[in-house]
Amino acid sequence: MRVAILDDVHDAYGATAGVRRLRERAEVTIFRKAIPLELRGFDALIANRERTRFTRELLEQLPHLRIIAQTGNHAYHIDLDAAAERGVIVARATGGFSYGAAELTIALAMALMRQIPAADAAMRRGEWRTPTTRVLHGKTLGIVGLGHVGGHVATLGHAFGMNVLSAGRGSDARELDELMRLSDIVSIHATLSPQTRGLIDARRIGLMKRGAYLINTARAAIVDTAALVAALQTQRIAGAGLDVFDEEPLPAGHPLTRLANVVLTPHLGWPTDEAYERFAEAASEVLLAYLDGKEVARFQ
Repeated sequence: MRVAILDDVHDAYGATAGVRRLRERAEVTIFRKAIPLELRGFDALIANRERTRFTRELLEQLPHLRIIAQTGNHAYHIDLDAAAERGVIVARATGGFSYGAAELTIALAMALMRQIPAADAAMRRGEWRTPTTRVLHGKTLGIVGLGHVGGHVATLGHAFGMNVLSAGRGSDARELDELMRLSDIVSIHATLSPQTRGLIDARRIGLMKRGAYLINTARAAIVDTAALVAALQTQRIAGAGLDVFDEEPLPAGHPLTRLANVVLTPHLGWPTDEAYERFAEAASEVLLAYLDGKEVARFQ
């Protein structure tokens, strides 16, 4: 079997134990960025999160393709109907949940509340500022989406001595509204779906305390970006830490880049040493099972 690993922009897969094991039974080629013609002869693809969009047009250019091992928990970027019509299996190689996203949540909260980016920039200008800043201890952390990542954020919050509230899948609107009112930090960890798109809208942002912060390391579309920008511009809330955006890369000159009460990171939540090891292991397990004629979990 010929296997292509796509979009390895960090040059991380080659050294993983999972890929070494896969190479014992398959021919593996790793691409930083492949064009369709380069993929025509491959039987299997390992998709690195959502970096390549598998449209009907792309799938039609890959006549030998039989299986896509999709890392991560989402397949928004794959035309599943077109794949099914062509007999292409879209297999789940989730690799578990992202500890990196959970840790980044706390890092963004601390960066905002302790004013770390501003302090660093001032020192580089030769200034010595010592503002009064806010600690996590004793604050209320509201977690929207208490899945694996949200659950780990809750664990980290407890370790810092925070009061933790949550609104998970079974919560009703009143519970979420109450969380928005009571939290010093609102952290988004819900899965994007028709039900959660725009869930944190202008009304709910308006429920937040004036000194509260919003952190989003999940999906940008869960939060109404225009409403969030307006709240930040008027200092209706204290600040935001954002790792995900409606358009990525974030366009130069975007209103978020001009706000002093925002900390921005370029979707750093998932690309970590641990995540690549787990993705490689999960993808290899899927493809080795496929080679052995075993059933594999699929995206439907």
